[in-house]
Amino acid sequence: MTETADEAAARRVGALPIWRGGVTLEKLPGGLSNRNFLVRDGSERYVARLVGGDVPEHGIVRANEIAVSRAAYRAGIAPELVFAESDLLVFRFVAGRTLTAEEVRRPAMLDRIAALLRTCHGEVAAHLAGPAPFFWVFHALRDYLARLEAGGRMTGEIARLRRIVGALERRAGPIAPVVTHNDLMPGNLIDDGTRLWLIDWEYGGYGAPLFDLATLAVDNELDRAAQSYVLAAYLGGEPDAALRDRFAALVLAARLRESLWGRVQESHGQVAFDYRGYADDHGAKFAREYDGEG
Repeated sequence: MTETADEAAARRVGALPIWRGGVTLEKLPGGLSNRNFLVRDGSERYVARLVGGDVPEHGIVRANEIAVSRAAYRAGIAPELVFAESDLLVFRFVAGRTLTAEEVRRPAMLDRIAALLRTCHGEVAAHLAGPAPFFWVFHALRDYLARLEAGGRMTGEIARLRRIVGALERRAGPIAPVVTHNDLMPGNLIDDGTRLWLIDWEYGGYGAPLFDLATLAVDNELDRAAQSYVLAAYLGGEPDAALRDRFAALVLAARLRESLWGRVQESHGQVAFDYRGYADDHGAKFAREYDGEG
């Protein structure tokens, strides 16, 4: 009988040399591009992530993810990475629950997330070793558009979207880079009852601090009021009009990123998921939000 992908992944995880004895594995839900397992090794628990190596089409370099994950652990905001290969990462399990978008949108939770991001932006860089990874959403958008154009897709939209990306980049303005996460989906936030943890650092690197707030807004469908709230909570006061406009440009960039990610992922995704529907949904929201600014 042919082995399924999940069975092959489980066999690979179970054979790792780090285990002390027989282990049990449980497939974990979630993850749009990875396979994840909860591993029980005696009284210890771990999360094993089959990540598939580098992902050039999304700018993901696993060596960078490993370095940033370790730095985030040392800063006290991420689980410990206990084993790493180019396509497989094992983290110590954090006893808690992943958040839902509805929970993220609550003011009290936005306060906690704002504090978590201040710690991320203020402390992770001090623990980061090796070459400096970087994430700039406007580069990601241009690269996605180039890939889609080379594949003969979205041909009637590429030129217009390139102009929009350039205009949004000018509005976003210059930045003082800090280490950012850049993928604030609710499933990447864990609440252990006392504090929040931030997981899945595959897009982590030096970047724009306000982009973390922007991707938080898009990935959790924060309305305008909630966006204003978390921005003020992060800054510790009300922003001026210029800063609000820079943030609005990054929110639009984050929305477009999700749509183009889905378009590119249609050809590369290894996990069963409606990438086209995901891209269509975010593309329609981007069009409404961008046109609504006029």
